[in-house]
Amino acid sequence: MKSNYQKEYSMEIALLALMIGLGWFWLDSMDKRERAILLGRELASRFNLQLLDETVACTKLWLGRNSRGHAQFLRTYEFEVSANGADRLHCHLILLGNQLGTWHIPPYQQPFND
Repeated sequence: MKSNYQKEYSMEIALLALMIGLGWFWLDSMDKRERAILLGRELASRFNLQLLDETVACTKLWLGRNSRGHAQFLRTYEFEVSANGADRLHCHLILLGNQLGTWHIPPYQQPFND
């Protein structure tokens, strides 16, 4: 039978492990958001669009499996881009771990350059 001291010690260890896990998740999420911003900027420039940085947000989080079968977080990031500064196109990309999975930029009319 466990003494009160052992129960308190076990609770402290569990709480510490939970706090470390939450800290890791928060730091990992910030890193993945920066990755999403970089990839969104690259996609936008490929199509002559401007990424609106402050619009990048993680909207879905679930578990997926990579090509080796290991579980990783699958995150959907939604963001907006602009062709001329006045319009906004809603886009998204999906990261599996650190890798770009799929992405979507809707069709748009390119501005004319006279």
